[in-house]
Parts: sequence; structure tokens; C-alpha cells
Amino acid sequence: MNESGISRDLIRGHIDTIILRVLLEGDNYGYEIMKSITVISKGQYDLKEPSLYTSLKRLEGQGLIESYWGEESQGGRRKYYRITPEGAETYRANLSAWKMARGLIDLLIERQEESS
Repeated sequence: MNESGISRDLIRGHIDTIILRVLLEGDNYGYEIMKSITVISKGQYDLKEPSLYTSLKRLEGQGLIESYWGEESQGGRRKYYRITPEGAETYRANLSAWKMARGLIDLLIERQEESS
């Protein structure tokens, strides 16, 4: 576990949904996606570059996001990503499934005090 007590394994299975959530806010490129995730998590989670690009490639292959080259006038060109309508639908479905799973896990893990 890291210093915040959260196992990276608990988050790993949700990286695609986290990226889709960031892209719902608007088109973005890799470094800014990673930075957004750090900010949203209040510094408790840093998505590593290899994981990011593996997820982006998978999401693009599934048609949930699409990429395009930016028109920067300074520095190197950046590859931007945008969420597709299918990606937005998948995000909503994944969020709903997460909420149901979280409720079930809470029931299974949290000890309920018996009332006498």
C-alpha cells in the first residue's frame, strides 16, 4: 500500500473509467490527463505514463475515445484525445456499476453493529 493506505490494485481496474471521466471535461493530451488525475485525487494518486498510454490505446481501439494532432505553434505537436458518444455512455454505465459494487462491498466488509 502507498502512504495514503490505498492499494494501487484497487484503482488499477478502473483506470479506463477514470480517464473517460477526465475527458468528459474536455479534450486533452497525455501529460495533462495525468496531471488532472493527480489534481482530482488531491495528490493521493499518480497515474504512471505506461499505464496511461496502455489505457489510451485500449480505449481508442474500443472506439470510446479518438485522437488527433494538435496545432501547437511552439514545441512538439501533441496528440489530443476526446471522448466519443460511446465513451460517454460507457463512462455512465461504469459509474453506475461502480456505485452498485461499492454498496455491496460496504455491506460485505463493514461490520454492522447489532441493535439490541
